[in-house]
Amino acid sequence: MSATLPPPAVRRGPRLLGILSSTDHKHLGLLVCGGAFVFFCLGGLLALLMRSELAAPELQVMSLNAYNQVFTIHGSTMFYLFGAPMALGFGLYLVPLQIGASGLRWPRLVLLGFWLFLGAGLLMYAGFLTQEGAGRAGWFAFDPLSDDVGTPGTGMDLWVISVFLSVLAGMLWAASILATIIRHRAPGMTMLRLPVFTWSMVVSSLMTLVAFPALLLAMGLLFIERHGLDVFTQPGGAIFYQHLFWFFGHPVVYIVFFPFLAAGSEAIATSAGQRFFGYKLFVGSLLAFAALSVSVWGHHMFVTSSVDNRFFSLTTTAIIVVAGVEYFDNLATMFRGRIKLRASFLFACGFMIVFLIGGLSGIWVASPPLDYNAHDTYSVVAHFHYTLFGGTVFGMFAGIYHWFPKVTGRLLDERLGRWHFWLMLLGGLVTFIPQFFVGEQGMVRRIADYPETAGWTALNALSTVGAFIILLSLLIFLANLIRSLRLGKPSGPDPWDGHTLEWATSSPPPRYNFPAVPPVRSYAPLLDLKEEAAEDESSHRPVASGEGGSQ
Repeated sequence: MSATLPPPAVRRGPRLLGILSSTDHKHLGLLVCGGAFVFFCLGGLLALLMRSELAAPELQVMSLNAYNQVFTIHGSTMFYLFGAPMALGFGLYLVPLQIGASGLRWPRLVLLGFWLFLGAGLLMYAGFLTQEGAGRAGWFAFDPLSDDVGTPGTGMDLWVISVFLSVLAGMLWAASILATIIRHRAPGMTMLRLPVFTWSMVVSSLMTLVAFPALLLAMGLLFIERHGLDVFTQPGGAIFYQHLFWFFGHPVVYIVFFPFLAAGSEAIATSAGQRFFGYKLFVGSLLAFAALSVSVWGHHMFVTSSVDNRFFSLTTTAIIVVAGVEYFDNLATMFRGRIKLRASFLFACGFMIVFLIGGLSGIWVASPPLDYNAHDTYSVVAHFHYTLFGGTVFGMFAGIYHWFPKVTGRLLDERLGRWHFWLMLLGGLVTFIPQFFVGEQGMVRRIADYPETAGWTALNALSTVGAFIILLSLLIFLANLIRSLRLGKPSGPDPWDGHTLEWATSSPPPRYNFPAVPPVRSYAPLLDLKEEAAEDESSHRPVASGEGGSQ
């Protein structure tokens, strides 16, 4: 297998224009991650609007119609414009570096995907400018809420087109990443020597190509439905839409989860100064997790009486076994390590804590009798926010603090990074734990108002305070980012004493990544070289007087 790709055509022009039309995988990865982060900030602002509305009874911030629009675009932003694009963007930047390649397979398709993704985001938010407002059928757009009677107007049409384009972009990125891993690994880089993060991109890319077409079909049919042809209004049509949506909707959680889990694992291994524990078990668990993830979508439909509840309860519960392997491997990697409490390590630990809360509450709703009680309450809102907030945001920041020096050649400030972490952890706990309690007290999802007599005011106000603590943590990160880009300490090529190939080249990497690729003998090739060098130094060290002889 070749470790290099034919050089793309050289593009000339202004710096910004050159980046926006570049086929360099590093530019492409940064464009996708940068765009996803901007949408993350916009989605977060919409979340603050919702929490401000729910902090007290009655409507005081916006109308019911406006709330439904904000609710829909917030969820849609986080699913379609932030989570999966950010995870795949990490892969676009890092995978070629980790496997010793000079670039991506099919980079122009990746560039096309970026423009589709950017257009999708602009179309979705353009809905606010239409006469009827943005889409307001929820990020799930269940029929009949989403048909031309339930949500009339151009804004909903723009939403459907936007989701279609963003999903198509994700498929193009996943295809490129997977083809690059298959065809352009460095000599010696067998599949069982791929770094942990690259293996996470293998399974996430496979799942993207399997699950995303279902949503493409759903959006295509929904657009046709809205323009005069009965599709989901037929008997069983609404249930058919749910099958299509959830066949996408549950795997996408793990498409996002795997890369950020692996980013945290890379940060843990380097911070502990130890080889990642249980590598083959970890790879096997990823593959088993991926297989199970496409067999659990029906647990979202327990109350519809249209799925086999026993089967989907069994497959959903089985996921905890393979998830436990991944947790054990990370904990074992820390064991007896000389841990350095870097910000990347703290965020990796935060990821494990927050996602664990989401995962354990997921076992609870995997039981049909318990799910009947929790269905459509704020307990479910708390569950999936712990899953997605923990699995996406904490893992993303673990990766950002870990790889920022490689991307920029500068270090983020660790003191500000620790403030960022502790405030985000506090904010996440304060925001979402109260939602378990109001859910148990009967507060339902997707409402903009509630009566004062319900007794939910104090818990909702506390949840809103937590959301603003998260905002404060993000402002600290943005200040750290801006300061470090201008004044950050130079990092050198390998500030963390890294284990994988991306740390063998300069920071930031040159156009074609490597002047020469180091030999690859395991999934931690740089650690192998360092251990060999230490052994050579030890074997050539002079023997001190009195050592080694018979006494």
